[in-house]
Amino acid sequence: MQKVSTFVLLFACCLALASFAPSKDNIRWLNLSELRTNWAKEKKPILIDVYTSWCGWCKVMDRETYNNPKVVSYINEHFYAVKFDAETTDSVVFGEQKYGYNQGNKANDLAAYLLNGQMGFPTTVFLSAPESQPAIIQGYLKPSEIEPPLKYFGEGAYKKQVFPDFIKGFAATW
Repeated sequence: MQKVSTFVLLFACCLALASFAPSKDNIRWLNLSELRTNWAKEKKPILIDVYTSWCGWCKVMDRETYNNPKVVSYINEHFYAVKFDAETTDSVVFGEQKYGYNQGNKANDLAAYLLNGQMGFPTTVFLSAPESQPAIIQGYLKPSEIEPPLKYFGEGAYKKQVFPDFIKGFAATW
């Protein structure tokens, strides 16, 4: 009887401790079809993480940047986030256009469009709308490095000023 009581008490303590442990949220990554559906309902800036399966720095960015609680929270609140494999052989629709795999480039034509033909990974792409000109940042970004462009687009500063002017008055909080 005492073993059962001890077990129940220990189990209750574990449950109590688990309720105080911080929960680890993840970025709500959408596919292109989900982006289209969500965009039709509510307009928000778009962040596209263009990656490849073999890219080591892409994996580091997933682990260190896209798992940072402040980055996760900010992206989930202010953006539609899409992960896009640059080498997918699937045909995809983005905006009003269909893109396919380009054997010559060994990449999907959507990746070539989003990256303006500069195929480097990881690349973070910001769009104010699906039909807008992509704003491209190539390479691994630490949480502190992705904060300014996230806030530039997430807070709508892109509507009023160019990024170099925004960054002059920017105060980092991460």
